[in-house]
Amino acid sequence: MLITHDTRCALDAVVDLVNTAPEDGTEDGLADLRALEAFVAGHRISDVGTLTELDLSAVRRLRGRFAAVFAATDTRVAAGMINELVAAAGTTPRLTDHDDYDWHVHYFAPGASVADHLAADCGMALAFFVVAGERERLRRCEAPDCRRAFVDLSRNRSRRYCDSRTCGNRLHVAAYRARRKEAAG
Repeated sequence: MLITHDTRCALDAVVDLVNTAPEDGTEDGLADLRALEAFVAGHRISDVGTLTELDLSAVRRLRGRFAAVFAATDTRVAAGMINELVAAAGTTPRLTDHDDYDWHVHYFAPGASVADHLAADCGMALAFFVVAGERERLRRCEAPDCRRAFVDLSRNRSRRYCDSRTCGNRLHVAAYRARRKEAAG
């Protein structure tokens, strides 16, 4: 599956957005307007203007809707959710070249809110996975104490953890220690 630069940026943004949700005692990664501004700057989201508390509320609601796409167990349900997100954003595809990026497609209308921008661009990035028959690559970490979202871009679709150096390694070390303890008797 070919993933263009702008699609990859949108995938990174949607995964990071979903992972800002407070879970199991973690803090909300979008706790205030400053956090939203940092998210927008960190993902180099262009053309959003001055952010307000209304933007923050809208992005938090959007985050929950994207989380539902990752949680969907049926492709038809996921596709319906993505269609609703993209349609509500007033999608207006257009070619653009800005900020040292070559030509690429923006799906949000000029002057769109940050929530509509994310819904359109990120929704379309997820839609490409559905169209390609690759929706199962939209996953949640299998570590029992984690549930972070990620997109499995491994060649053989075998990635199980959001980060193999933390969640994956921690579980492998725990399994190794359990085997050693059992062998020691």
